[in-house]
Amino acid sequence: MRIREIKRDARDTLKGRWGLAILLSILTFAIYSLIPSIIETLFSGGANVFSSQEGPPPAAQFVSWIFTVALFPVIYGYDITFLEMNRNKQVSFKHLFQGFEADKYFKIIGVYFLTMIYTLLWFLLLIIPGIIKSLAYSQAYYILKDHPELSPNAAITKSRQLMHGFKWKYFLLSLSFIGWGIVAVLTLGIGFIWLVPYITASNASFYNYLQEQKKERLE
Repeated sequence: MRIREIKRDARDTLKGRWGLAILLSILTFAIYSLIPSIIETLFSGGANVFSSQEGPPPAAQFVSWIFTVALFPVIYGYDITFLEMNRNKQVSFKHLFQGFEADKYFKIIGVYFLTMIYTLLWFLLLIIPGIIKSLAYSQAYYILKDHPELSPNAAITKSRQLMHGFKWKYFLLSLSFIGWGIVAVLTLGIGFIWLVPYITASNASFYNYLQEQKKERLE
């Protein structure tokens, strides 16, 4: 499958669902970005605190970071919702919160920290190996969805194995959205309302494409 075919599959996924996809994106942004910001402001003593100092105090920043990490499963839920769309399943807003289920939550947080640590360690060696490893780990959350019995580290390992020979294609897929990203910036960010669901749907399509390739190799 070529990149344009992956993106065409993503558009087919979104056909008739653009409204839902956009609302899911807005809700995810509101939960994951705005809530930590509000918490930080509250712990800073209110909006007027910034008039007397350069930024929020360290304690407020730390609490905001804790909430950012704690709420990360909503990003997982967002990505997996688009994966289920791509598989022609019915989805709703409640699917955003599937990552907060007891049997998934800490595994998702585990993958979050481990991928961050592994990628950082590779970046400390050289930039290029860090980028390559970040591409290799990119499918870990999807794998955790399909194989919830796996540990966080096992999901990362399977992602690395699944991406063997496909990292360049995934990199090119990501690069293919640069033009749309520039357009979105020129529209003062409004274009991201459509671009983010498009990218997310394309990533889900790419993962399903990898699964098909894996089955063909095994046959």
